[in-house]
Amino acid sequence: MMRWFTSLFAVVLLGILPQFALAAETAKPTNERQALRAPHSEAKADAKDAHAAGEHHGLPPAAPVFNLGPLKFTSSTVITWLVALGLIVFAQLATRNIQMVPSGLQNFAEWLVESMYDFFTEILGKELVKKTFWFFCTLFLFILFTNWIGLIPGVGSITYDGKPILRGGNADLNMTLAMSLTFFFLWTVWSLQALGPGGIAKHLFSGGDNGKGFMNLFMMGIFFFVGIIEVISIAFRPVSLSFRLYGNIFAGENILESMMVLIPWLGWLLPLPFYFLELLVGLVQALVFALLTSVFTALMCAHHDEGHGDDHAHGEQKHAH
Repeated sequence: MMRWFTSLFAVVLLGILPQFALAAETAKPTNERQALRAPHSEAKADAKDAHAAGEHHGLPPAAPVFNLGPLKFTSSTVITWLVALGLIVFAQLATRNIQMVPSGLQNFAEWLVESMYDFFTEILGKELVKKTFWFFCTLFLFILFTNWIGLIPGVGSITYDGKPILRGGNADLNMTLAMSLTFFFLWTVWSLQALGPGGIAKHLFSGGDNGKGFMNLFMMGIFFFVGIIEVISIAFRPVSLSFRLYGNIFAGENILESMMVLIPWLGWLLPLPFYFLELLVGLVQALVFALLTSVFTALMCAHHDEGHGDDHAHGEQKHAH
């Protein structure tokens, strides 16, 4: 349970960090900000004229900012706090009175955790899943309920001065990037624990037995080139993960908002099919994010851990004989 709480705290905390850059930008002197924004003044004026004329341009990509003392946060951060608090409260209620024959919330929680444990075991293996399940399970649940809470009527649709008061947590690139960077950090730690620096280099740049003579040198060059490409791919994983989740959730918000204003007198009916579609998209995107991150981990660490587990088992059998 403490691991779940730690994971939620880390994800939400990292989601806050990008706000300080936003606060620093806002804190610049007025004259400097006006000078930086001067080239865009005409475009903003045109946008205001279009809004006054009744044209529709969709939801803005940036979530509204509010002040909490000297700190500045986006409204999407509030959504992530609510989701994290809800998951922590649910976990506490489900485990406060453990029974041998589960019922109610405990029964549902055990079914959910066991199902996800079996799912990730198929990907990660029996040894690696013991080390990493706490993170992937929390990540899936956190993304899922953050996606779904963003579909509650009023989130994204209630506006003030033409801007939505609340935005879905994953419709903010700050949040999705924070989760991706958290995974990348843990992936690095797990990889170093499983392989070590030399093992990682061998995994990336070595193809095993490359023959002898010229063929050996030729294959070493090929695998070195492929390793460079793999390193670039690994470095871009946080970017691809964050933009995939952000793009799908932000696009879904815009579709729902567009359907609401497309035909005003049908604003209550047109979004309904897309609303249920977004419920499915929220589930699929949470599953895709958790699946990709677990597969990336398994590709680097799983075979080594499984081999280590097999060696340990064989050692115990030999000792028993």
